[in-house]
Amino acid sequence: MKLRKPRTFGLSYRRQRASVARWTLLAGSLALAASMHGQARSDGSHADSASAPHAEDAAPVRPNYELAARFMPDKIGKLIFDTSVTPHWFETSDRFWYSYQTTEGTRYWIVDPLKKSKVPLWDNAKVAAALSTLTNFPYDAQHLSVKHLRLVDKDTKMRFEIEIRKNAVVPNEPKPEKSQEDVSGQGNQTQTQQQQGEQGQQAQQGEKTQQKEKEGEKKEEGKKDEEKKGEGQKADEGKGEKPPDTRTLYFEYDLTTGAIKRLDNFDAPPKRQKWASISPDAKTIVFARGHNLYMMDADNYTKAAKKPGDPTVVETQLTTDGVEKFSYARVLLPEQEEAVKKEDKGDTNKIGIRVPPVTIHWSKDSRKFALGRSDDRKVSELWVIHSLANPRPTLESYRYDMPGEDNVSVPEVQIFEVATKQHVIVQTKNFPAEYVAITDSQQLERDREDMRQQQEGEEGPGAFFEPMHRWLSDTSDKLYFTAMSRDFRRIDVCVADTSTGTPKTLIQERSNVWLDVRPLRLAGNEDLVWWSERDGWAHYYLYGTDGKLKNQITSGEYMADQVISVDEKARVLYFTANGHEPEEDPYYTHLYRVGLDGAGLKLLTPGNFSHAAAAPDSGKFFVDTYSRVDTPPKSVLLDTQGAQLADLETTDVKRALEAGFKYPEPFRVKTDDGITDLYGEMYKPFDFDPNRIYPLIEYVYPGPQTESVNKTFTPKSPNVALAQLGFIVIEVGNRGGSPQRDKWYDSYGYGNLRDYGLADKKAAAEQLAALHPYIDLNRVGIWGHSGGGFMSTAAILQYPDFFKAAWSESGNHDNNVYNHGWSEKYHGVREETEKDGTEKFIYEIDKNSDLARNLKGHLMLTTGDMDENVSMVNTMRLADALIKANKRFEMLVFPGVRHSYMPIASYVIARRGDFFAHWLLGSAETQADIIELQREKQATPSKKFSE
Repeated sequence: MKLRKPRTFGLSYRRQRASVARWTLLAGSLALAASMHGQARSDGSHADSASAPHAEDAAPVRPNYELAARFMPDKIGKLIFDTSVTPHWFETSDRFWYSYQTTEGTRYWIVDPLKKSKVPLWDNAKVAAALSTLTNFPYDAQHLSVKHLRLVDKDTKMRFEIEIRKNAVVPNEPKPEKSQEDVSGQGNQTQTQQQQGEQGQQAQQGEKTQQKEKEGEKKEEGKKDEEKKGEGQKADEGKGEKPPDTRTLYFEYDLTTGAIKRLDNFDAPPKRQKWASISPDAKTIVFARGHNLYMMDADNYTKAAKKPGDPTVVETQLTTDGVEKFSYARVLLPEQEEAVKKEDKGDTNKIGIRVPPVTIHWSKDSRKFALGRSDDRKVSELWVIHSLANPRPTLESYRYDMPGEDNVSVPEVQIFEVATKQHVIVQTKNFPAEYVAITDSQQLERDREDMRQQQEGEEGPGAFFEPMHRWLSDTSDKLYFTAMSRDFRRIDVCVADTSTGTPKTLIQERSNVWLDVRPLRLAGNEDLVWWSERDGWAHYYLYGTDGKLKNQITSGEYMADQVISVDEKARVLYFTANGHEPEEDPYYTHLYRVGLDGAGLKLLTPGNFSHAAAAPDSGKFFVDTYSRVDTPPKSVLLDTQGAQLADLETTDVKRALEAGFKYPEPFRVKTDDGITDLYGEMYKPFDFDPNRIYPLIEYVYPGPQTESVNKTFTPKSPNVALAQLGFIVIEVGNRGGSPQRDKWYDSYGYGNLRDYGLADKKAAAEQLAALHPYIDLNRVGIWGHSGGGFMSTAAILQYPDFFKAAWSESGNHDNNVYNHGWSEKYHGVREETEKDGTEKFIYEIDKNSDLARNLKGHLMLTTGDMDENVSMVNTMRLADALIKANKRFEMLVFPGVRHSYMPIASYVIARRGDFFAHWLLGSAETQADIIELQREKQATPSKKFSE
């Protein structure tokens, strides 16, 4: 498209040259620049040679919308496909299969670690020919539209599905067996089995419910309009609802003979219901109705899954004390509720439809399960308005505890026995106000496979998935859990007797700053593996099940991270860690092994890359995928000594490179103290010209839980498209930003959550400009989302003469109205004992609105009007302060959008680019149509022929 001329309000070319010349002279006097010049090269960055043209000789840069449009995330997704191998391990052997998509289509492979072999799972061309014959539809080797692949019959066959037109004529297909017709208008008269005396309990509960209904009468009246709207919608939906125009055909591929069989009249197992928590032995299903807990067996689950309103389904009610805001039912978003309603359509039980329970943690033998529910009855409400709801807007209310409030969620842990249907409450009062988390074991391969099956083809706002949760103990008589104080400075590791609910404290952690945790792990029947940062670094410790420390497993100046597996027989721990390898970016993750006695530490994944490992349940092999921002991913198979057994895949980037894609450049600079190293990456325009000068934009997130600086290959980063407009875009860390360094670095911002990272962001930009004369330090922008929105606004308000433009998305600008967990943990909360012995929590924090008077540059605030995480109240309070300070600023409110902008990602990327082009390049598109997005859409929807 034709580029517009620079607008008169932009920086003039003369001013650009003069400002950069002044900075270049100043930078020449910096001793730091000389040392950085040599260092940057060794770190993979590209420092400019002494002969490079001076910035004052550069030409101005205009926004290149055409180039940016070519490298939007959606476009890159058509150039680069799979970037890692996901192994699907066999149950009966050490083999696994995987699929991998490139620009040539998807291929399927079987890997045998013992034979060190990788062979095709099938011949795509032969499968395509067989499917064409069996369905009368054409298929080819590059377009096998198969889905839900799963090994069956003891790993001898691969079952899969394809979708065809509902009325398609399939060769030699027998007539479908008649299914029982739905009984319209018939309620689900579910039989409910109860313990003796339960009718009396139900009567008492009924009285409580009536009282509760009276107390909530106003709220119920408020819901009437919504219900009427819903009824109207349902009526309309019922009239216009089209029956599915496709049907599923099932096939099996014999791995030995290569034969493909169509499974006519196949009685497919029921799709995993969103409301169901299924026991490990698949014999017991737990769910919720209303606010209470129910149970059914596998046979009744099959019936309920096929026909939700089946009156013969037998259920057992387990609890009667569930009430609103202290419920056994999971809290769902309205769009998730709609997905559950659609799935359970026809269930007209007066108590309510089946809904997902709170998270259920099963014992491995399926005899018991545990759960945690929250008493939110005293927690105050927050709201969002569904402004796009039809025919009237609706109100969504939810409980939201804020920092320093007296009334916060109170946890309760219960343990149920399946056979007796009895339960006990665990006495978890370790601290006056606390968080409690039940400790689960690592997921098994079959659990991961179940999750993949659930996720395949499921998308949209109503999609959600619940993995299997098995509690840590191998037996059903022990339940491990952790209790953490409200200020996150005290942690107790506990075990409870599941028959009585009596807990015992095993391990205690104490700190003067907030504590992090990793899941407790078992090493046989007598040992526990526990993670701690007690010596300033993250390491693993071996404890007996009596809570006595045996020895430290890992030690040194590095950060142990995730347990991949524990070999109980060999007494070996396999784990990931950061910062152990010298002369590497400390954020690069590697896989190690070490004896549980602390001896024999060994690096299993060498190479100056960041590694991600996946292992089978046996822990005998590892699929290692490694990459950097400037290196495409490669996947290999390793044994437990780190020896490579097979070369699996390397990401196909050929077409992307041919299209002009270029890798980001890693760099290293110092923090504002001149001592601490910072690591980052630089995105340049793919038409980069070193003779030009470019504005600099920083993408930021303050941490402390993550710095959001990419360390692995991330071609779909929105910063790729942003840079193509004509910017240098960087991502760089800051002290207090990441748990992957050491505890000092991670907790640097404790007590100063607003400002702690700002000086480092400024210092990084200054050092890069000293090294690279094509960077114009008089045109620096900054952007971020959530905590990054908070940080980008704080930056332009605290350093108003340095940062000239800030795009701030959904920022927690006022942490007094953000959730108390994140805010109190990372900023700090003071616990005080009152005269009556009660505890009071004092929270004080600086807000962005306090700085509104400082604004000099150009600020854009954005928020979703349905953000239930960082309420738009944060943005509105800041906007109010800016208005009262008589400041010009810009603002976008996205209707129907929650905290994630993914549903409108392309629009936001385009508007973000416009904003920075306007204020940093002096030129931007102003017409109503965003041409780069419009031309990707077909003007008129196609009408597909329906037989």
